[in-house]
Amino acid sequence: MNWDEKVLQKIEWNGEINNIEQKIKIAKRIASKVKQGDIIGVGSGSTSFITIKEISKRVIEEKLNIIAIPTSHEINLLCLQLGIPTTTLLDKKPDWSFDGADEVNSKNWLIKGRGGAMFREKLNIVNSKQNYILVDETKFVKNICDNFPIPVETYPNAINYVRQELIKMGAESVTLRLAKGKDGPVITEGQNVILDVIFKNVEENLEKNLKNIVGVIETGLFIGYNVTIEK
Repeated sequence: MNWDEKVLQKIEWNGEINNIEQKIKIAKRIASKVKQGDIIGVGSGSTSFITIKEISKRVIEEKLNIIAIPTSHEINLLCLQLGIPTTTLLDKKPDWSFDGADEVNSKNWLIKGRGGAMFREKLNIVNSKQNYILVDETKFVKNICDNFPIPVETYPNAINYVRQELIKMGAESVTLRLAKGKDGPVITEGQNVILDVIFKNVEENLEKNLKNIVGVIETGLFIGYNVTIEK
């Protein structure tokens, strides 16, 4: 029996999309890479949102059979609406992945995680042979942490201890990220909270050192990963 009317008729991006023309251009280029039978890791954010919609056009026009591994509930629902089957890393391994970024430097170090999905995003990246990071010109920085803090996904009961250790490591500020439009903190895809952390100098071992703090689940700092920047 089918529903008389479905809630998921049309999902649109909630908010303004900056540099949309450039993002659409990048999205079309990534969509052209899709091949029959691909298993694709799908990142979060507005550029990934646009890209999976471009991919769906090829799926319909060319009757392609692909499977997506989404990194957020939002992208999972979008794939469901577009008729793209989804799976998880428990069942499949991605042939390749794409995602956006908040900052990129000349060494291809990244900050990601404004959407709270950095743990799943990093899992897709380490499990893919090829990763495309889709960015417009506004995302390039001289120094990581120039424009955005580093998101540190933290187990809720550990926030005081983690903050203490971050300050010891030289963090200039540590702030619990609050949800817009409601009381309380942002909750990640993994049901944790985010501490937004600013470091004046980001060194190569910082990601590893952050992960060594008990209570830190993941960070939005991506250093030394196999990524190709698409701009």
